[in-house]
Amino acid sequence: MDVLLDVRIRRTLDAWVSELGTGPVPGMAVEGWLFEGRTARRGAEAKLAALGIRARLRSAYKPLVHHFLEEVDRAGLAEVTVHWPVHPQASPRRFLLEAYPLAEMLDGVDLHFVALPASAGQPVYRVDLRWRDGRTRSDTVLAPNRVHLDFLGETLLSPTAWLRVTRPGEMAQEGRRESEHEALFRQAVAAVESHDWPVEEPYFERLELRIDMPGIAYAPSRESGWMNSREAMHEDLYFALLELFQRRSGRPAGDRRLQPGQVVPDVRRGRGDARLRITKKPHGALAPTVDASLAIRIPALDRSPSPLTPDRIRQELESISGQRFKATSREGRVVHGVHHPGASPAVLITGAQHANETSGVVGALRAAQQLARQGANFALIPVENPDGYALHRALCAHSPRHMHHAARYTALGDDLEYRDAPPWYEREARETGLALSGAALHVNLHGYPAHEWTRPFSGYVPRGFEAWMLPKGFFLILRHHAGWGDRARQLADHVCSRLAERSLLMAFNARQLASYNAHAGDLPFELIRGTACMISEVNRPGPPLTLISEFPDETIHGDPFILAHDSQTATVLAAVEALGLISPIP
Repeated sequence: MDVLLDVRIRRTLDAWVSELGTGPVPGMAVEGWLFEGRTARRGAEAKLAALGIRARLRSAYKPLVHHFLEEVDRAGLAEVTVHWPVHPQASPRRFLLEAYPLAEMLDGVDLHFVALPASAGQPVYRVDLRWRDGRTRSDTVLAPNRVHLDFLGETLLSPTAWLRVTRPGEMAQEGRRESEHEALFRQAVAAVESHDWPVEEPYFERLELRIDMPGIAYAPSRESGWMNSREAMHEDLYFALLELFQRRSGRPAGDRRLQPGQVVPDVRRGRGDARLRITKKPHGALAPTVDASLAIRIPALDRSPSPLTPDRIRQELESISGQRFKATSREGRVVHGVHHPGASPAVLITGAQHANETSGVVGALRAAQQLARQGANFALIPVENPDGYALHRALCAHSPRHMHHAARYTALGDDLEYRDAPPWYEREARETGLALSGAALHVNLHGYPAHEWTRPFSGYVPRGFEAWMLPKGFFLILRHHAGWGDRARQLADHVCSRLAERSLLMAFNARQLASYNAHAGDLPFELIRGTACMISEVNRPGPPLTLISEFPDETIHGDPFILAHDSQTATVLAAVEALGLISPIP
């Protein structure tokens, strides 16, 4: 194991209390913005108040949302107008996106969003409030940001800590202060960038960034309101390092064939100073798994409230008769599959290509078990990426509601869909399933974030994944080869018609689409009977039809997870039904 960096960074909140408490002046007032939760900020305010300092400490992350949570009495609100700032170094809707999920928080309130004229100054929201009892108020909400160049040479506008100090008879002193969150991110990227890596991919087996730090952790019952700065650190570091290695490799931005190795930001709650330790290590020996619930299958598959264990997945797969096939992952795990022959047109069903998208695993198994009873012709691979699935389980052990995009790709660091050269590892299972079944349709079950996805230290909006930043309900992507456009349209119409029969799903889609539209604008997909759908011609290797499902399932549990795999199951069954109605299909 090689250690690239091991550093402690003083907690910004503690540093500010110590600094401000040295020689306080009567009448001194402080306003600060930093990456801390409400309880920690109020505790620091109390310490300063004991020293005679009037302090108000706010969140630098999503300050408008925190303003409504902490400084606005939302009971009895009748009308709210939010004038959002526009900055020349950010997309026009950047600060409207950052206001998510205000449209849901203020459900039933007459809410208006109005763009302010573009300005290069510090972004400031202006908020006009009116209550039903006639009260009115106008607030200004600072959203401190800094303009900076990142390691790719791009100019970004990113949230930052900010401190304003006023002493009687003196001009206020204010400006940006680098927080421990920002320093940690900067030092991590710099350490990886400056390391002497090999010339050829992969550059390592596993690159682990263990981080223990304080921060924001707001977890309301409604998933859309989730805010967690440790999750945001994981996301920003993971994708920043992929971008760094893409540049090093000479590949174009966003090339999913990149194989740097497995990048694992392991970000956990810490107290006091933040700690960052970056290590390069080999993959460890595979640990045996034991699932005590297998003997009695608790709970039933269709009531599974959380992602399945690997043992449970194998057990459910073994209940389906047919020809077994397998491949071996980069770390040595088995990719299991089965071909169930039948008389109907063949279909390939897969889940967990992106292994942090877990509802498709349950949906694939549930649908396949029903199809087997019907005598359908299909091949099934419930978990295409077992290495990523194992990593997701390990990360969820301490942060069960985080997105964990480090588990998205394989242990090589690539997206197996785009692997175009040996060694094939996991990809071999898909090719075997297609060869055995002769499938003309691949139903590829996916998911995406169930709450807002941000990169706060790299411009806030996730670069290259802007369209995936906010949840927008369950939707479909249908890709077809040349000459298959009419059949793709028939397939989409039939599947969406079947989904429209599911009232819970339609209500879920309507709620999420309304919130998405309020903050992000019009959906760039067509809406077919209540389900968003994008149909396009893509002439890549594989079957002529590929139906990709996308449920916002990263990472949900309980009834929302059951709705997710209910929807995935229904999609597979409707697609197979449609395939039998489309003529001609080989």
